[in-house]
Amino acid sequence: MANTIDMTGAGSLSRKLLLFALPLMASGIVQQSFNSVDVAVVGRFVGYEALAAVGANGPVISLIINLFIGVSVGANVVIATCLGQRNERDASRAVSTAMLIAAIAGVFLTVVGVTLSEPLLRALGTPENILDEAAAYLRIFSLGFAPMLLYNFGSAVLRCIGDTRRPFYWLVAGGLVNVCLNLLFVIVFDMGVKGVAVATAVSNVVSSGGVIMVLMREQESIRLDVRRLRVWKSQLLKILQIGVPAGIQGMVFALSNVFIQSAVNGFGTEAIAGNAAAINFELYCYFVLSSFVQACVAFMSRNYGAGNYRQCRKIYVRCLMMGAVGCGSINLLISLFRVPCVEIFTTDPQATALAVERILTVLVWQWIATSYEVSGAALRSLGYSLTPTIFTIFGTCVVRIAWVWTARFDTYGQLLVVYPVTWFITGVAVVVAWCYVSRRKLYRPDHVVTA
Repeated sequence: MANTIDMTGAGSLSRKLLLFALPLMASGIVQQSFNSVDVAVVGRFVGYEALAAVGANGPVISLIINLFIGVSVGANVVIATCLGQRNERDASRAVSTAMLIAAIAGVFLTVVGVTLSEPLLRALGTPENILDEAAAYLRIFSLGFAPMLLYNFGSAVLRCIGDTRRPFYWLVAGGLVNVCLNLLFVIVFDMGVKGVAVATAVSNVVSSGGVIMVLMREQESIRLDVRRLRVWKSQLLKILQIGVPAGIQGMVFALSNVFIQSAVNGFGTEAIAGNAAAINFELYCYFVLSSFVQACVAFMSRNYGAGNYRQCRKIYVRCLMMGAVGCGSINLLISLFRVPCVEIFTTDPQATALAVERILTVLVWQWIATSYEVSGAALRSLGYSLTPTIFTIFGTCVVRIAWVWTARFDTYGQLLVVYPVTWFITGVAVVVAWCYVSRRKLYRPDHVVTA
């Protein structure tokens, strides 16, 4: 119980949101730090071509796994709502269904990643001088897809009771394994990009194994009983109803980034390396924002299930404000120290210059994304998963793809302007949608606010 948070009871809402979000924020930052170690090790000890080989895989990996990461959001909403309604039977069935989906999906993604790595990267226009290493990295990385999904789904289950600490502890354990194996395989055994991929796959096994052990010892409503695992049709349909639109949004979002990565590839290996270095900092900032997105999902789902509609409105506003301020502060800090930050990953002058250009064009405006991320999370918590998906796909993804296909780019910076433009368009659309839906769902006369 020391690891849980009372999401529906009395007490300071801001304090509870922070207690919930801070371990998530730390998890994201630590996870990205360990991923950044992968990039830094190959960039410093192997070379900028190896850095480019790892960086070229980022959009492809996101495209492969985002559908199922979205489904984990559906599991979070369904389980949290059942717990808010004190329906422990359906909560337990949803946990069983979610974890079995994660295992099956992980095996499927491993097969896809191992068999299609080279065709996917070749279709992106990955330069021939890094294609072999990039494909080798993706094949080995794919072996960790199953434990990666089990960790994400297991963490989503624990978030339903306000527990964000224990997933963080196990993430740190896996990350430390990743760092040690990186140094061993790359520096001592000279395995290069392959060594980094093996280290990452092993670390995923450690983190997921820890979270699964936690779930097997949890309270009855969310306990994972491996002997009684099965898919419950009613729970599956509810999870998919919310999770699939979120996953499709993530996939199309990743697809738009694949198109942009393809355009970046056209500027040469130095651009790929510089882009990979700069994206690390965007991911750091995104995890700050994402922690409040996940807080919004968990708290609002529990309170909506319990009938605390006034509290739902407060949760949305607080998460929106905290996410924007937190993300914006980190955006500003990194932009002020952009050159030393980039030089952690590469010392190549041209790659460094291009990474700095991305920071000044994209990173400084990233806080705008809070508007549609938090609003979309709030809509899904009320059962409206398709609405933010449609607006996000159009505002962010369709516009980005059209930008790449129709616009002419003389410089790398002109290509990157599409990011802040699409964040603004999508933010306006999803916030308006939230205002409309919340008026119908949270302000109706028949809604009785409970304690």
